[in-house]
Amino acid sequence: MQDALTFDVDVLWIGARTTVNPFSVQEIADALRGVDVPVLIKNPINPDLELWTGAVERIARAGVKDIGLIHRGFSSYGNTEYRNAPMWHLAIEMKLKHPDMLIVNDPSHICGRRDILLDVMQKAIDLDYDGLMIESHIDPDNAWSDAKQQVTPEVLNEMLDTIIWRKEDVNSEEYHAALEKLRQQINHLDDELMQVLSQRMKIAEQIGSFKKENNITILQTNRWNEIIERASAKGEKIGLSKEFITKYFDAVHMESINHQKKILDS
Repeated sequence: MQDALTFDVDVLWIGARTTVNPFSVQEIADALRGVDVPVLIKNPINPDLELWTGAVERIARAGVKDIGLIHRGFSSYGNTEYRNAPMWHLAIEMKLKHPDMLIVNDPSHICGRRDILLDVMQKAIDLDYDGLMIESHIDPDNAWSDAKQQVTPEVLNEMLDTIIWRKEDVNSEEYHAALEKLRQQINHLDDELMQVLSQRMKIAEQIGSFKKENNITILQTNRWNEIIERASAKGEKIGLSKEFITKYFDAVHMESINHQKKILDS
C-alpha cells in the first residue's frame, strides 16, 4: 500500500481476504492517517456484517472521509449457482446503515462465470447500486486468472447497453403523489400485520401456559414441520417463495418460543 501511495494512486481498495482480518485492516488504517485518498472496502469472504462494518469504522477513525463499499458476494456452504453467493440482504443492510456511502457491485466475483453476469448486473442497478465492477479481457478464455468470469470489451459494451438504468427518484408531483398513495397502502398493511402478529403471540402465550401446566416441552418438531409444509404450499399458490416463507416463519417461530419461554419461567 505504501508503494501505491508513493505513486499517488487515485483510489485504494481493501480486498475481501483483508477485510476478514481486523488486524490487517488496522495496519492499513494506521498507514492511511493523514492521507486524503478514497478507500473502497470489499465485503469479507464470510457472511459477517460485523467484520465489514468494523473495517469501515477502522478506516473512518484513521481520518479517511471518502469511503465506499464493494459487494463481491460471500462464501456459502452448498452454494452451486454462484462463485460467491450474493446474499443481497447483507449488502442491503450495509447500504441502509450507510445510506450516503458509495456502494459498488462486483458481478464478476459473484458469478464466477460470464453467462449469468447480466442478471446480477441488472439486479444491482434495480437495487440502486452506484456502480458495477466488471472484469474484461481481449481474450477471456486465455486470461491468466478468473478466465470464466471475464468478457471481451465488445460484450461488456453490449451488456451495458442492455441494462435498464433506473432512477431512485423522479422530480414530478404526479409521480410523488402516486408513489405516496401506494406507500400509504403499504403502511396500513404493515400496521395490520403487526396487529395480527401481536394476536398470534398472545395465543402462543396461552399455549405456553397450557404446556407449563402439563409439563410439555416448548419445541414440538412435528407441529413445526406441519406449519412449514402448510405455509409453503399456500405461499406457492399466491406467489411467495419457499425461501421467504421459511425465513419468515422461522422468525415468527423463534418469537413464539421466546414468549412461551417467559411463561414457563414465570
